[in-house]
Amino acid sequence: MVQDAKFEDGAEQPLRLRALDGEDLVAVSTMLQDAVLPVSEMDWQSGQRRFGLLANRFRWEDAEAASVARRSVERVQAVLVVDSVLKVRTSSLDITDKDQVISLLSLTFEPAEDGAGTILLTLAGDGAIALDVECVDVTLKDVTRPYVAPSGKTPSHPA
Repeated sequence: MVQDAKFEDGAEQPLRLRALDGEDLVAVSTMLQDAVLPVSEMDWQSGQRRFGLLANRFRWEDAEAASVARRSVERVQAVLVVDSVLKVRTSSLDITDKDQVISLLSLTFEPAEDGAGTILLTLAGDGAIALDVECVDVTLKDVTRPYVAPSGKTPSHPA
C-alpha cells in the first residue's frame, strides 16, 4: 500500500492508496465509508477492464484532529479505480437513473480458488456492486483540496 504525505508546495497531500490484496482493501474501504456519489459518476470500461468512480468522501484520517479542534470532518473528492475487472453486476441499484445518489458503506474482497474473486461495494439501502476481478488492483486518490460539507455534519458510528 502506498500513501503520499505532502503536496509539492508543502501543504497536506490528498490521500493516495493502492490495494493489492484483501487486507489492503480494508484500508481503502475505511477511507470510503459514507462516501456519496451520483450513479453518473461511475464508469466501467470493459475493453480496458477498468471500473472507476468519483465520490465525495469524508477525510476519516483527519477525524481525530477535527474532533480535538471541534470542527467538522472535511470532505474531499476522490477517484477509485479498480483494474482487472472481468464483469460488473449490480443488486438493488437502478444504474439507468444517473441522478440517483448512492452512499458507499464498505468494500470487501471475496476470493476464489484461483486467486481471482469478487470485490463487493456495499451500498446504503441494501444495494451492491459486484466486480468480478482477476486480482485485487485498486487505487484510491483524492483529486481536490479538502472542503467543509455544506451541512457541516459528520456521520457517527456507534462502537
